[in-house]
Amino acid sequence: MAQNKVEPISRARARVALASGDLVSHIYDLVRKEITAGTIRVGDRVTEADLAERFGVSRTPVREAVARLEADGLLTNESRRGLVVTELNHQQVVELYFMREILEGASARLAAQSASDIELSMLEELINKETVSLNDPSTLLEINQRFHRLMMLAAHNRYLLRSLSQLTLTMSLLPSLLDRGGRAEAAAEEHRAIVRALVARDREGAEEAARQHIRASQQHRMLFSLQAGSED
Repeated sequence: MAQNKVEPISRARARVALASGDLVSHIYDLVRKEITAGTIRVGDRVTEADLAERFGVSRTPVREAVARLEADGLLTNESRRGLVVTELNHQQVVELYFMREILEGASARLAAQSASDIELSMLEELINKETVSLNDPSTLLEINQRFHRLMMLAAHNRYLLRSLSQLTLTMSLLPSLLDRGGRAEAAAEEHRAIVRALVARDREGAEEAARQHIRASQQHRMLFSLQAGSED
């Protein structure tokens, strides 16, 4: 596992957080974010002792956080290696994008109908910030995550939100490719097309723009995977 430095949680804060259950959630979020950022990579072995040492906490909250990560499919218990960051195979990725296209298309369609003016303004602000952040991969990743999350919320459908939230968790196992092959610029234009349709309250146009965005993302990932495979 990559040994990046992580600021230890203060003992006083740890006691308060542990008593309220917040520490478990905090550790869960830290590990999930490191998986998304690629600090902890797919296939890396994860141990309670290592995480407890790195985060400066006892193994009890780490054990609970690890159990949640395993239940959510982000960690897999392999017979000989123990817990490792889950690696999705080709078929799983195809299935994941298939469902993402359907659900995010539905989310955009509903958002075109139900999003508030404030939500639409926030989406416009995000795509404007994205345009001037194309050379900043970490900022782009954050904007991308906020954009899709806000669009999910703007659909105002709790059951769709629940399904998309679980899908997003699984998507975090796939490394961001926004910094490869001009994808950042293309994704920004695709986001702008979605927002244009949302602002126009064009339900069919918003759904199609969202579906095209997900298809383009999948095509880019598959192309990158093929190129990476040919270099082995």
